[in-house]
Amino acid sequence: ALAGLAVFALFLVSDAAVGPSNSSESSFCTETKECLFFDLICKTPNYEVRHYDATKWVSTDVQAYFLETAAGKGFMRLYKYITGANEDGVKIDMTAPVIIRIPEDKKLLEPAVYTINFLLPSAYQEKAPKPTNEEVYFTDMPEMTVYVKSYGGWMLSMTSKLYSRLLAKELNNTQASYHNVFHYGVGYQSPMKLLNRRNEVWYISKGELVCATQEETPSDATVSA
Repeated sequence: ALAGLAVFALFLVSDAAVGPSNSSESSFCTETKECLFFDLICKTPNYEVRHYDATKWVSTDVQAYFLETAAGKGFMRLYKYITGANEDGVKIDMTAPVIIRIPEDKKLLEPAVYTINFLLPSAYQEKAPKPTNEEVYFTDMPEMTVYVKSYGGWMLSMTSKLYSRLLAKELNNTQASYHNVFHYGVGYQSPMKLLNRRNEVWYISKGELVCATQEETPSDATVSA
């Protein structure tokens, strides 16, 4: 069984949602000055549970048949924003990770709407310059607790689907509740990096958190949210 009070005391020690990439809370971020911080709630052989504070992102929607097509178009649209396509004409530092909202019920030969999101640096979390492109907008992401599964290589349609299904299966096996209308595809490296890449699948939790392996009974490893 997990000690609930000890675990959720982690929520009280986080003093920033976005911070330096050389911090212990951002070991996955190796290419950007700042990274999204999180509190690790628990870790099992199959997944992690993390808590993220509320943050502001710059976002764009792309309709496409394939994840990689949407990611490419959305990345360039948002990259233009941070390199000067904003009302102040300022350059904004790239951060990590990039997260993509991926609909769960997408059919193979049907297009879907993907939402690509860049995390705004700490200096722009309160206020950021307005985009000049009407297809670019701001998203206030609420605080959330997520189930996470990581994998290497590239975030492609097939790999994203494979690992999201693996995570969903593992969560279902432990009777964990989560939002299943969509999941997030999460990337930490630039498209130019070829080796040692890190990607993640996130499902947002619902209700009690489950930190159990399939062999454990969920009642022995739940934490009240």
